[in-house]
Amino acid sequence: MTTWHIILIASAATLALKLGGYLVPAGLLERERPARIADLLTVSLLAALIAVQTLGAGQAIVVDARVPAVVVAAALFALRVPFIVVVAAAALVAAGIRAFT
Repeated sequence: MTTWHIILIASAATLALKLGGYLVPAGLLERERPARIADLLTVSLLAALIAVQTLGAGQAIVVDARVPAVVVAAALFALRVPFIVVVAAAALVAAGIRAFT
């Protein structure tokens, strides 16, 4: 099996999943429990993506300047600071730590 076979199979599987979503009755998705699961699933997937991008470097876990920058960004978001200020502050924290290490 070549790389192109794997790509084509993965593409077909993705298309099948997307088309399968149209077969789910609307009434099922409007119930309270599936709606809550969908909301929580979105949040958990985003949190996992942030963790992997912050702590991952290949197959290893790396704690570097990204971790304090994400902590500062989370604290500023909790304080409802505008997004551009959050990004600038996190970038400055990461740049400052990298400049001194």
